Amino acid sequence: MVRKRTKGERKLENEILLVKAQRGDDEAFFLLISSNKEQLYRIAFSYLKNETEALEAIQEVTFRAYKGIKKLKEASYFKTWLIRIMINYCIDEQRKRKRLVFTEKEVATKNEDNATNIAMQDAIYKLKANYQKVIVLKYYEDLTVQQIASVLEKPEGTIKTWLHKALKQLRAILEKDGEKFYV
Repeated sequence: MVRKRTKGERKLENEILLVKAQRGDDEAFFLLISSNKEQLYRIAFSYLKNETEALEAIQEVTFRAYKGIKKLKEASYFKTWLIRIMINYCIDEQRKRKRLVFTEKEVATKNEDNATNIAMQDAIYKLKANYQKVIVLKYYEDLTVQQIASVLEKPEGTIKTWLHKALKQLRAILEKDGEKFYV
């Protein structure tokens, strides 16, 4: 029987991989990127709303991370550092297009239908940009308040306030639209 690795073991393994990657080990860098690839895709797609552009974003962010990995001082911040690079890249791409595009990743589960997903996405789209970001990072990407604060470079208190206000605003939007959600 294969024993599942603990969170501490995975953290130590990632720290070792990071040190190797910083020393020029391409395979270690590849393993680090591979373990975050799906999350990077979801974030890119939520901003860019296009599969091809999301894949291009992953390629560009991988290149930028490869070039800048030696500058990363704390191994435990690798994931948030990588997410921050992705978000910055996506925002830059949006600026290039001269329009704001923000959709959420698909949240379809076995029990949810498309109408529910569309209603939720529409409601999230109506939120302020900062509120959209914290909702996506918290509930779609499962980041902690501390990680969100690091990614968005804001104090944890600000993130908590934004989450509270975003949920309150989301409830109001959904109720106004006649939707019954437990937010």
